[in-house]
Amino acid sequence: MGRHNFKKLKIWEEGMVLVDETYKMVKNFPDFEKFGLTSQMTRCAISIPSNIAEGTSKTSNKHFNNYVENSFGSAFEYETQLNIAFRQKYLGQENFQVLENKIQQLQKMLSGFQNGLKRSS
Repeated sequence: MGRHNFKKLKIWEEGMVLVDETYKMVKNFPDFEKFGLTSQMTRCAISIPSNIAEGTSKTSNKHFNNYVENSFGSAFEYETQLNIAFRQKYLGQENFQVLENKIQQLQKMLSGFQNGLKRSS
């Protein structure tokens, strides 16, 4: 396996966009959530592209897939936290829908990428 350049991977770029959107969103959360949901969501969002980047340093697709799997898990964790934020009325319906669509699309992309790694192993 040749190593991937993470900056050229669409899943990494989409993860970075999610990080940007998350930082914009949590600025409007209540102050008491600073060490709760705000921290959890930003760490989760950051985890997605970070794991992809770290995985590209691995010498086999099998090992890289483990990091993509971690990103995938963080994407589902993020979706749950997004739903919590919406249920607590920290963001409106439109903003919620945009971010939910974005995270679900990223989940599909991660799954497809994993399938490609498994085929080429």
